[in-house]
Amino acid sequence: MSAGKPEIVLLFARAANGVIGSDGDIPWHIPGEQRRFKEMTMGTPMVMGRKTFDSFPKPLPGRRHIVLTRDRAWQKDGAEVVHGIEAAIETADALSISVIGGGDIYRLFEPIADRIELTHVDLAPEGDARIDAPDPVRWREAKREDFPANGDVPAYSYVTYLRRD
Repeated sequence: MSAGKPEIVLLFARAANGVIGSDGDIPWHIPGEQRRFKEMTMGTPMVMGRKTFDSFPKPLPGRRHIVLTRDRAWQKDGAEVVHGIEAAIETADALSISVIGGGDIYRLFEPIADRIELTHVDLAPEGDARIDAPDPVRWREAKREDFPANGDVPAYSYVTYLRRD
């Protein structure tokens, strides 16, 4: 394993009502968000749950897909299967790890995460996957870039949070 603890980065988009997904999909489209996600995760191992992995048409190029699942029999091409946080970190063996979802995986990694890269979407859609906003007792906003609504695209913000020490 890499020397010391790796930087653990949670990356997610969250609506104002906490929704992060609906039926395995994202209930909005923001131009450029996928490009930003690609830039932030390229070259890093990505840790995700099985449902998140299954939501991709195929594994994303240039990144390892470490899938954390309770299902001991589950396997898929392109997935490195693990069954716990420690195993995910050990398997990643990297200086930085991108944790990309879903909600249960975010909740598992949040207590040890160092940074959150959040796209805050100014919508309140229906959805079956939710996550709480970063707790201001544990997280401080370090950077924000706001974008106004434009036609069918809702207002949104790219926000970086750093763990308070």
